[in-house]
Amino acid sequence: MLILKTKLKVLSRPFVILCLLFAGSVNAQQYTLPSPGSRLIGERIEHKVQVGDYFHSLSQQYNIGLIALMASNPTVDPFLPLPGTRLNLPTLMLLPDVEHKGIVINLPELRLYYFPNNTNKVHVFPVGIGREGRETPQMNSFVKTKLKDPVWTPTPTTRAEYLEKYKMVLPRIVQAGKHNPLGSFALQLAYGQSNYLIHGTNTDFGVGMRISAGCIRMNPDDIEWLYNNIKVNETVRIINTPIKFTLEPNGQRFLEVHSPLSSEIWHNKDSGSDVINQLREDNSVDKSAVNKAILMHYGLPINVNI
Repeated sequence: MLILKTKLKVLSRPFVILCLLFAGSVNAQQYTLPSPGSRLIGERIEHKVQVGDYFHSLSQQYNIGLIALMASNPTVDPFLPLPGTRLNLPTLMLLPDVEHKGIVINLPELRLYYFPNNTNKVHVFPVGIGREGRETPQMNSFVKTKLKDPVWTPTPTTRAEYLEKYKMVLPRIVQAGKHNPLGSFALQLAYGQSNYLIHGTNTDFGVGMRISAGCIRMNPDDIEWLYNNIKVNETVRIINTPIKFTLEPNGQRFLEVHSPLSSEIWHNKDSGSDVINQLREDNSVDKSAVNKAILMHYGLPINVNI
């Protein structure tokens, strides 16, 4: 297992370029929280494409989201990347501008942050979220129950959807096992009718994408780690903030933009869109860098200082 740890002076030295080739998934990516006033964690890491690499396998190798990897490398063919191409891995990021406590999920990032109590660490995981029409809601909630070998009870809406789209009749109850899409571990959230779960999966596809019926989907190793390290009543906050910005203590300004879940988000005061107007009026900011970040949605922190 590879654990990526931030170093507080990461920007005071040349970017780290690592071409890491190893088997297996990288789970429980752990970062040290930055110094007070800073929100930048991680390091810039590059992967040199080898013969046989493709984005799905690399997302599993490094335990990063597929969409996040595609966003940070928009000019590269995700199915046939040319050997020798250097890929930017989304391992440098800004912490969400909310209280760093419990679980925080930022939907546009397709990331889950877990802040253990009484530590200076944060664990970051890729997640799958609700697809269009079955969106994962924003919420302030908590872990109601921890479930091992959960039973899946498809809702009437889900059963009707499977019948219409796939001509498949779902059983009313799916017992634990290899055919259960919830995987082996789940965290039930105390939101609404408690229908929303953070759970595993019985497939290697869908994490880091908008593909679920509203629940939060994690890789099997990740949810098992979280299940074993989290307690019932731990807080869970789900936000929808595609734009993140920080003015670091050293004066550097970083803008991180993710693809919004819908165009309506720009009318939401919590989206961070007001930051863009402020940056465009700031004479110490490179306006072209801001505009490029907004246009491209790289999902990586971009230095927008002049």
